[in-house]
Amino acid sequence: MLDTVIKNGRIVDGSGNPWFIGDVGMRDGRIAAVGMIDAEAREVIEAGRQVIAPGFIDGHTHSDLMILEQPFSEVKMSQGVTTEVVGNCGLAPAPFHPDRLDMLRSYVEPVIGASDVPWSWRTAGEYMEVLASSRPAENLATYVAHGPLRIAAMGFDNRPAVRQEMAVMKELLEEGMKAGAIGMSIGLLYSPGSYASKEELAELCSVLPRYNGMLAAHIRGEGNNLIASVKEVLWIAERSGVPLQVCHVKAAGRINWGKVNEVLELIVDARARGLDVACDVYPYEAGSTSLTTVLPPWALEGGITAVLERLRDPVQRGRIREELRHEQTEWDNLVASTGWQSIYVSAAVTAAGQLLEGKHILEISREQGDDPIDCALDLLQQEDGKVSIVYFHMSQADVDHLVAWEHSVIISDSLGCVTGKPHPRTYGTFPRLFAKYVRQDKRLTLEQAVRKVTSFPAQRFKLGKRGLLVPDYHADIVMFDPDTITDGATYLAPTLAPSGISQVWVNGVRTLSHGKRSGERPGELIRAGACKHSCHH
Repeated sequence: MLDTVIKNGRIVDGSGNPWFIGDVGMRDGRIAAVGMIDAEAREVIEAGRQVIAPGFIDGHTHSDLMILEQPFSEVKMSQGVTTEVVGNCGLAPAPFHPDRLDMLRSYVEPVIGASDVPWSWRTAGEYMEVLASSRPAENLATYVAHGPLRIAAMGFDNRPAVRQEMAVMKELLEEGMKAGAIGMSIGLLYSPGSYASKEELAELCSVLPRYNGMLAAHIRGEGNNLIASVKEVLWIAERSGVPLQVCHVKAAGRINWGKVNEVLELIVDARARGLDVACDVYPYEAGSTSLTTVLPPWALEGGITAVLERLRDPVQRGRIREELRHEQTEWDNLVASTGWQSIYVSAAVTAAGQLLEGKHILEISREQGDDPIDCALDLLQQEDGKVSIVYFHMSQADVDHLVAWEHSVIISDSLGCVTGKPHPRTYGTFPRLFAKYVRQDKRLTLEQAVRKVTSFPAQRFKLGKRGLLVPDYHADIVMFDPDTITDGATYLAPTLAPSGISQVWVNGVRTLSHGKRSGERPGELIRAGACKHSCHH
């Protein structure tokens, strides 16, 4: 007896093979049969030629705290997402040293959001236990993030780690890997990640091969320093013998458009040398991050408290203003290459700041009769550094090329912000892939698009038996109409829900039906396999 049979669907199994008409049967949370099924079932659902596909995997998100606050994950579930990978870009809420908890919070909150959930964990493993016991509706996997490791060991000091600090970082990383993390993520754009040399990072990565862990890299510069930054992470991965995921590849700033082709060549060459490397991309020409990232790296030393002190000091503020006016060789000044008219305020914390959400900095500065640089610095002061931005700095041609490339996984890179005007990718990424790139532009076939959000990320991020519709795999399934699946979210109305997705199952349990959640929370924490050598867990 099967639990559920979905009949007469267009089965797109995740492998990239052509679809076929058939049925999918589920039993005890797993796929029991695929093809023509005549077994008895408690529930039979007529697909009416809709697509039946594996649940979508969002391989790069910042839902680390949001999932604890919103365990039903409706924002992702409504897009057909059944699994998320968190702990990206060197940003995560664990591990931490109690004396430096405030430092860590100020570091992660602009990206993963503030949360009322008590931080009852200290290590990465304890955080994973909290995730598991929160009974989320979707499955989750996590990296150990580099930022918290460095803050726990040495705060925001801009210097190399000494031996004792490196030992602390390795120990904390090892703890998380033993607990089942899939690897380590680094965010070299953000301080304190930006203070770590490639040699220091390679030494830290030496922990990963014992646990089959991978390195996920938010590279140092995505603008003028793009090529050097990609070469740096390739060097780290080859030096330490770890698989590499180059995160949200882009060429930021008009002067750099087209350079993604060079990045893809570097990846292809590295693969030819035997390095396990791929990349991911979100299908939008705007990015989103914290406003502090536009500042010179030296201005970010010591964390947000120190940043705010510098902004109050006329001499240091003057230096920041001067550097923001010109292109820089040492770091990517995206303001100089892109312009303040490309930077929108997406979320702020004060009532005054929230009135500015959805406006670009140039517009705000004109309204206030102020210089845009001063306007941005004043805003940072007013909001205690907690300003999220949406950043129009990519070319559509580059994005289209990356989305269609065979070695790219499609991700949302959604931030944990529930206020203001978030980037529409949070609410629209996966339906957009099918509406724009399959149906409208015909850059991908239906089967290719499904592979990029199912079996490819499942294999890439070592998520076990997921991402394919084959017997004994987890019954994470989405059913949608390929002719109507559409993202509703726009930059002006970023929280509009998508349409065309009719049913979602996680581990064989229905979580969404025609836009309404079922109230079930069948997700699980996916722990990476035990390490290669004889480590005892």
